[in-house]
Amino acid sequence: MSYTTVNYRDVDAVGGGLHFLREPLECENLGVTVIDCEPGWVGKEHDHAELGHEEVYLLVEGEATAVVDGDRVPMTPGDAIRVSPEATRRLHNGDTHSRFVLAGAP
Repeated sequence: MSYTTVNYRDVDAVGGGLHFLREPLECENLGVTVIDCEPGWVGKEHDHAELGHEEVYLLVEGEATAVVDGDRVPMTPGDAIRVSPEATRRLHNGDTHSRFVLAGAP
């Protein structure tokens, strides 16, 4: 088959609302994650230097702040931010529920 489908709500959440879709979608070169964030949620600070993965975070709903290499980047629905593999990043949710779509490659 040349395509696969999944509803992220059918994928068990880990780590406080992360729905990893790479395996259910059988992706070979792309990671896709939906992040449902409760008010006040703070993600883990991390980078992807060893793997060489760049990431794009698209805020679909709510409000949040991305902290990239110490720079605070406020986000509102529709905003997207690309983060290089070497950059340290962390998401901070606002006072309401938020939802992100995250894509990472390779």
